[in-house]
Amino acid sequence: MAKPNVYFTKNLTSDGVVQMYQALGVALPGKVAVKLHSGEVGNQNFIRPPFLKPVIDLVGGTIVECNTAYAGKRDTTKAHWETMKFHGWTEIAAVDIMDEEGELELSVPQGQKIQKNYVGSHLSNYDSMLVLSHFKGHPMGGFGGALKNISIGIASSHGKAYIHGVGVVEDFWNSDHDSFLESMADAAKSVTDYFDGKMAFVNIMCNMSVDCDCCAVAEDPKIGDIGILASLDPVALDQACLDLVYASDDPGKSHLIERIESRNGILTVEAAAKLGIGSREYELITL
Repeated sequence: MAKPNVYFTKNLTSDGVVQMYQALGVALPGKVAVKLHSGEVGNQNFIRPPFLKPVIDLVGGTIVECNTAYAGKRDTTKAHWETMKFHGWTEIAAVDIMDEEGELELSVPQGQKIQKNYVGSHLSNYDSMLVLSHFKGHPMGGFGGALKNISIGIASSHGKAYIHGVGVVEDFWNSDHDSFLESMADAAKSVTDYFDGKMAFVNIMCNMSVDCDCCAVAEDPKIGDIGILASLDPVALDQACLDLVYASDDPGKSHLIERIESRNGILTVEAAAKLGIGSREYELITL
């Protein structure tokens, strides 16, 4: 079987995002959901709306998000809508808080840690999805990329706690760490199965703090920007981003690598590959 293609450009512009999506050679069908990170209020590193507007316009997409499971400015629908407006997302496209009216249960029969996943009920309104992920570190996951964006990111508020707690919501903050990472892979599998190939993934490697865009107080990035990557395979895409971090000649990479390794972040990619979501081997095509 041929290795999946991962396309790469150093052109960190709105045009670069469009170029990477177009390189995939797909036309997402029907009503297109665009999953991105709305950014916690106070965070300085999240990708800003004007940067993503051209590709969202290109696919005619609706920006989709779900509420968080921790206290902040996105933990209720009311607060999340206010953040969406405050950060300017509502000015560039239609926006949908997908768990505003409840959740939808997806089955993961082959899940290694969880066999079901709870996502925003509005997911059923969409035929396909463009996943725009800001690749960076993460306090719990080690790093955040495409796999985290379609697992924790698409989970309802309750679903996020369910993944974190490895099926036991009450264990949100004290579940076994590696089991949580594997649960993210299980949740990602439920979403890729749901869309059955009608997904495209773009990872943007800039502002790569060790902290996530969910952090109101985040560390400034130590490693320089790298570029934009795209693939139809989220496993290959996240693996390629990790490989580019390790291959970088920027001494600041040590901070991000320490965060990834101290949280065993690679386990999520390994677990996703084991589930058949995608391949850790890929062909990198630079444009």
